[in-house]
Amino acid sequence: MIDILIGFYLATLITELFTTRLYRLFGWYALNSLFLGFIALKMGYDLNDKSMMISGGLTILIKFLLIPYILKNITLKFRIPRNINPNLKVHYSTIIVPIILVFTFYLVTPLANNFSYNPNYIAISISSLFLALLLVIEHKNVAPKIIGFLSIENALFLLAISATEGMPMLVELGIFVDIMMLIVIVNILFKHQGDF
Repeated sequence: MIDILIGFYLATLITELFTTRLYRLFGWYALNSLFLGFIALKMGYDLNDKSMMISGGLTILIKFLLIPYILKNITLKFRIPRNINPNLKVHYSTIIVPIILVFTFYLVTPLANNFSYNPNYIAISISSLFLALLLVIEHKNVAPKIIGFLSIENALFLLAISATEGMPMLVELGIFVDIMMLIVIVNILFKHQGDF
């Protein structure tokens, strides 16, 4: 079950890279966060870790429902253009994405014996970190960059729950506070972009 969820998580992240409409990008990010929340819930259930299950529920509540809603309202408020054309051409992206995936699987292979959970999850989380960074790099508009940073946070969350089989609840709550502060910063950035 986790394999299917991680496959959908990676597929939604790759789709974010090729999206050229802003609201669709918000939708793909929301789906990406939904699958991440389900992964955390399933891992928490398998490991009998209630704090991971709580963080999975919070991920679904905050990242799937709240953050896309806030971002959509901010873009409507400041009349941010809905077309987001990446600086990197599509045929270059289609070459870079498989290279990143293959590179991270070779990167993790020597460390595979050190993880009790599936080492492929570590490889996917590291590759999703690089893919989210590519999303930040390939756009010059503020909104896709913010989605890229939020996707980096999703990738770090997946890496933490895959590599350590859970994080302390205090660390997870600190991450959610950081996300809420990011929303405040996003509001300021969108306001300044709307002024130009």
